[in-house]
Amino acid sequence: MAGQGPRNVPVDEALVVGVDYGTLSGRAVIVRVRDGAELGSAVHEYPHAVMERALTAGPAAAAGSPIALAPDWALQVPADYVDVLRTAVPAAIRAAQDAFGIDPANVIGIGTDFTACTMVATTADGTPLAELPEFADRPHAYVKLWKHHSAQPHADRITALALERGESWIPRYGGLISSEWEFAKGLQLLEEDREVYDATEHWVEAADWIIWQLSGQYVRNACTAGYKGILQDGVYPSRDFLAALNPDFADFVDAKVAHPIGQLGAPAGTLTAQAAEWTGLPEGIAVAVGNVDAHVTSPAANACEPGQMVAIMGTSTCHVMNGRALHEVPGMCGVVDGGIVEGLWGYEAGQSGVGDIFGWFVNSAVPPAYVAAAADRGLSVHAYLTELAAAQEIGEHGLVALDWHSGNRSVLVDHELSGVVVGQTLLTKPEDTYRALLEATAFGTRTIVEAFETSGVPVTELVVAGGLLKNALLMQIYADVTRLPLSTIVSEQGPALGSAIHAAVAAGAYPDVRAAAKVMGHRVVAAYTPIEANAVRYDALFAEYTLLHDYFGRGANDVMHRLKAIRRAAIGGRA
Repeated sequence: MAGQGPRNVPVDEALVVGVDYGTLSGRAVIVRVRDGAELGSAVHEYPHAVMERALTAGPAAAAGSPIALAPDWALQVPADYVDVLRTAVPAAIRAAQDAFGIDPANVIGIGTDFTACTMVATTADGTPLAELPEFADRPHAYVKLWKHHSAQPHADRITALALERGESWIPRYGGLISSEWEFAKGLQLLEEDREVYDATEHWVEAADWIIWQLSGQYVRNACTAGYKGILQDGVYPSRDFLAALNPDFADFVDAKVAHPIGQLGAPAGTLTAQAAEWTGLPEGIAVAVGNVDAHVTSPAANACEPGQMVAIMGTSTCHVMNGRALHEVPGMCGVVDGGIVEGLWGYEAGQSGVGDIFGWFVNSAVPPAYVAAAADRGLSVHAYLTELAAAQEIGEHGLVALDWHSGNRSVLVDHELSGVVVGQTLLTKPEDTYRALLEATAFGTRTIVEAFETSGVPVTELVVAGGLLKNALLMQIYADVTRLPLSTIVSEQGPALGSAIHAAVAAGAYPDVRAAAKVMGHRVVAAYTPIEANAVRYDALFAEYTLLHDYFGRGANDVMHRLKAIRRAAIGGRA
């Protein structure tokens, strides 16, 4: 490449920054525009992490008496997100300077992505209510993270009413509205803390709130508005529909949600002087419209074409893919025109727990002898268990599990569901259960793939991104279970690279995201392919998984819902 690019920066020297906001940390990466090379990166862990049992921020926590949270809550502190800009971005710049001698003046744009649906209640100027003294000890004033699932009853009411009324938008969400999304969380806020609800002047996706901090402009991105905000064909649910849920909810859209929509890859504005001071980047560079961590990963893997299902595998898994036509897929998280790239229908599905399940097992169910043996080998417990599990024949453990420890996002869309392991005996070893859990998540992905294919949306390639692709056993299991060629993203930080690609488009370096992806995004095609003998054995186990899936998930036995109710009552009684 030659010549002058945006801001008169030589094209060969132009750089962009991508910032990926995950569940526990934010990562910044410095990327070269001409080829997508990653020149420097840095991570900042959120000081408050995820608040699930107690509110560890605010005056009460500072005084040593943190406020207890009810089951299924997951909150965060918005200031932790700004700290990522103050720490990770400058650190990434320094890393790129040390390694490649880059000049920060050559940065032409910044893009960000976020977990979704993660909601921030703010005043008119974007100040989070959690930062106001009068609300600093009110849990509902804090950020509701994507995995805040206590709005399930509210989501159930939204779904039931939409089906009863035959709302045209409900099929585009697989016939079910998730407790993770904007309207369920907003209705919970109204009905559980009216004072905080009334003080909320903007109900903002964190993906848009961080762009507001960078550019001084509040722009709702088309991705979260469509997938999480029930915006279809330019229209939100009607006032009449909202009033039927609760008369005081009638103006929710008009008063707290509706705002100008920014298209993906477009500039939301330019970097303010304050944000330039935080980050060490040039004032006035392009700030791309916000986006979701999963959706920005497709271009990072150069996997934007129909049939390529991208699975971003971390604590949870989000499955995204493009299609040429609109189809209704039961249990999908949504379908949005241009939701991933312009000109195609973007589909989304997901699993609420994947890496979280493996982490839970390692932290709570592995005996000390295994921990010591892993340490003696210089391995993590995960790596040690994987090694032991890999030595087994398929089915040797005699187990089948359901991957619902964090509920089910697709295809059942029910966060009241919970995990199951069937077949354990007194001879069952930790590696047996660990492998069964690995396989369960693969079965969950196959269930999603089959739902798409039977609905007219063919899946021809599974593309994996995220930290879990490092586990070769897990990747081969996924290829065998799904019977699909499994490609792997080259980048170890796909969402951050994807955000950088959107920044390059917003800055004018490429005409659109698909064009940028072909140059800046990379994957290893068919890194794993299904082994027929393995696939046949997994077909038998998947049949058992499907029987359990339907028995516990489709109403034959609602024991999981009853147990959740008993647990809530017990915790409430103790309080």
